[in-house]
Amino acid sequence: MKYEEKLRSKIKNLPLLPGVYKFFNAQNEIVYVGKAKALRKRVTSYFTKSHQKDPKTRRLVGEIRDLTYTVVNTETDALLLENNLIKINQPKYNILLKDGKSYPYICIMKEDFPRVFSTRHTTRKADYYGPYTNNRTLAALLELTKKLYTVRTCQFNLSPKNVEQKKVKLCLEYHIKNCKGPCQGLQTAEDYGKDIEQIRNILSGKISLAKNFFKEEMQEAAANLDFEMAQRYKEKHHALKVYQSKSVVTNPKIVDLEVFSVFSDEKKVYINYLKIENGCIIRAQNDAFTKKLNETEVEILTHAILNFRKTFDSQTTKIISNIELENIIPEVESSVPQRGDFKKLVDLSLKNVFLFHKEQLRIQKDFQEKKDNPKILEILQKDLNMKNLPRHIECFDNSNLHGTNPVASMVCFKDGKPSKRNYRKFNIKTVVGIDDFASMNEVVYRRYKRLLDQDMPLPNLVVVDGGKGQLSSACQALKELNIYGKITIIGIAKRLEEIYYPEDSFPLYINKKSPSLKLLQHLRNEAHRFAITFHRDQRSKNSIINPLIHIKGIGEKTSEKLLIKYKSVNNIKKAPQEELYELIGKQKTAILLKGI
Repeated sequence: MKYEEKLRSKIKNLPLLPGVYKFFNAQNEIVYVGKAKALRKRVTSYFTKSHQKDPKTRRLVGEIRDLTYTVVNTETDALLLENNLIKINQPKYNILLKDGKSYPYICIMKEDFPRVFSTRHTTRKADYYGPYTNNRTLAALLELTKKLYTVRTCQFNLSPKNVEQKKVKLCLEYHIKNCKGPCQGLQTAEDYGKDIEQIRNILSGKISLAKNFFKEEMQEAAANLDFEMAQRYKEKHHALKVYQSKSVVTNPKIVDLEVFSVFSDEKKVYINYLKIENGCIIRAQNDAFTKKLNETEVEILTHAILNFRKTFDSQTTKIISNIELENIIPEVESSVPQRGDFKKLVDLSLKNVFLFHKEQLRIQKDFQEKKDNPKILEILQKDLNMKNLPRHIECFDNSNLHGTNPVASMVCFKDGKPSKRNYRKFNIKTVVGIDDFASMNEVVYRRYKRLLDQDMPLPNLVVVDGGKGQLSSACQALKELNIYGKITIIGIAKRLEEIYYPEDSFPLYINKKSPSLKLLQHLRNEAHRFAITFHRDQRSKNSIINPLIHIKGIGEKTSEKLLIKYKSVNNIKKAPQEELYELIGKQKTAILLKGI
C-alpha cells in the first residue's frame, strides 16, 4: 500500500476524541506534534485547500509520510501531553512550547507553617497540584486561599523552636495582609495546619466551599449595584467550576515508570506502551504482534516489554499493566493497579490499545475491499457486457413533493467506492410541475455539458434510477451532446431490480446474490439518500421565506406588517378590506388581494 493510501486510511479511521497526533517524515522523524479536541476533524483539516494557503502548512503536509496518535481523557490532558512531547522531541515545525517552561503548579511546601504559591519547578520538598493550563483558574485559586484562609507568604524559616525563642525577624505582614503572625507566635502550628488542610481539599477537587464563597460575594456585589465587582466574582466562580483537580498526563506524584496494556483477538496481540518520566508521559506507542502456535498474552507481552525497554533504553524499575506478569527483569517491580493514579494510567493505556485494535481492523477491511473491488467491477463488466472496466460510475435520481422544490442528485463511485467529493446537487431550473422525465433530461444534459466544456473525463457507466421513461430521457440528453454510444447507460427499476438498456424492451435480471447487483443497489440507494436530503433542506429553507414578497408592489416592510398582524396568508384573505385599508392603504390592498 502506498504511503498516500495508508495515510488517507489512517486519517479516515481516526477517532473523534481528544488527543495528540504526531506527523512523521520519510526518515521516520517527528516533524510536528499537535493536540486536538476531536482528532479526526483536526488532522483532516491539514489536507483541505483552505488550510494549505499558509506556506508553512504546505511544506509540512508535503513532508508527512505517516502519523500516530494518543487518545487522552480531556482537552486539557491533550494540551499537557502536547507540551511534554514537544519538549522531548523538538519537532522542526513546532514553534511554541519548545522552551524549557512547563505549565505552572500550586505548591504547598513541606514545612512547619507551609507557604502556598505557584511555581513551574518541582522538588521533593513540597506537594504539587496541577499543572494548570488556564492561568485564570490558577490565579482564582491562589486568591481564594488568601481570602478564605490565613496563609503566610513571607520567606522566613519558621519552626516552633525558632518562634518560641524569638529568632525570627519582626514581620509586619500580618498587620497589612491576611496573616495572623505565626512568626511572632500569634498562631499555633495546629491552627495553621487546619487552614492548610482546607486548602488541600479545594486543590484536590473538593471546591463546593470555594464556589459558594464566590457565588455569595457575586450576589452581594450585585445587590450593592457594584456590577463590575460582581462580574469579577462570576468569572472566578466559572473558573473554579471548570477546574479539574489533576491530570493523568502530568502528575508530579507519579514516579518514573512504564505502562503496558494488552488486548488480543484470534490472530494478533495489540500492545500500548506509555513511558513516564518525572511524572510526565513522554512517549506513547502502539504495536501489534502476530500469534505463533500457542503463545499466550503474557508470553507475547513479556517479549514486547523487553523489546520496548531495549529500543528506548529504559532504566525504570517499575512496570504496571492490565495483566499479571511474572518477574521479567531482576529488580524491576511489576503490578496490576486496582485504584488511584496508576489505575487511571492503565485505563488510559487500555483506551488507546482498544482504539488501535479498531484502527487496524478497519485498515485491513479497507485493504481487503481494495483487493475485492476490482473483482466486483470485473463481474459487473461481464454482467452488463461492457467493453471497459467500470472504474468510474455515476448515478442520477430526482426528488420532489407534489411538484414543489424539485431537485436531483448525482453520486459518483470510483473503483467501486463512493467518491463523495464528486457528488453533485441540482436545482431543477427548466421544468414546471411534476415531470420526472424532463427533470432527468435536464440534469444529465447539464452534468455532461459541464464535463465536456471543462475537458473532464466522462464516466464508464451511467446509472439512472428509474425505468424506461427516465432512461429514455437521459439518453436524449446524451444524444443532444453527441456522446450517446460513447458511454454505457442503464436504468434500474426498484420493483424487481430490473436492468434496462436503451432501445431494448426486455429487461436484464441479475442474480439477486451477485455482488455486481449489490453494487448497483448501493449506487441507487446512495443517489436516493443524497437527493432526498437535498430536497428536505430546500423545502425547509423555502418554508421560512415570506410568501408575500413575491407579489409585485408589496415590499418587505409591508409584508412583514401584514404577517405580524394576521400571522398567515389565509388570515389575510379573510380580513375585512377596511382593516387592510387602514393598515397598508387602498392601492396596496388592491395589489395584495389580486396577488394572493
